[in-house]
Amino acid sequence: MEKITLSERIQFNPMFQPQILRNANGLKVPLICMEPGQFIPPHPGGTGVFYIVEGKATMTIEGKDVVVSAGDMIFIEKGESRGIQAVEKLLAFAVHVTG
Repeated sequence: MEKITLSERIQFNPMFQPQILRNANGLKVPLICMEPGQFIPPHPGGTGVFYIVEGKATMTIEGKDVVVSAGDMIFIEKGESRGIQAVEKLLAFAVHVTG
């Protein structure tokens, strides 16, 4: 068992860098703290679940832009292209199934 307190891990930087909360047993869990305009370019990946904690962003999924905001949960299938750009200060986390 591992308990993580998100409020202790939040870190916004001039250059976006995800904080990996866990990377073990086929799961990778990045914490995404982005200032407006910061982005992750579209890329393929494993099955992913994204939860938007605070803020607003545009996700590009398979070439289609989708606006997401606090309280939204997004499910993305293995192999689908995904990217995200913060519209407002953004706090989100993802669970990627890598195994």
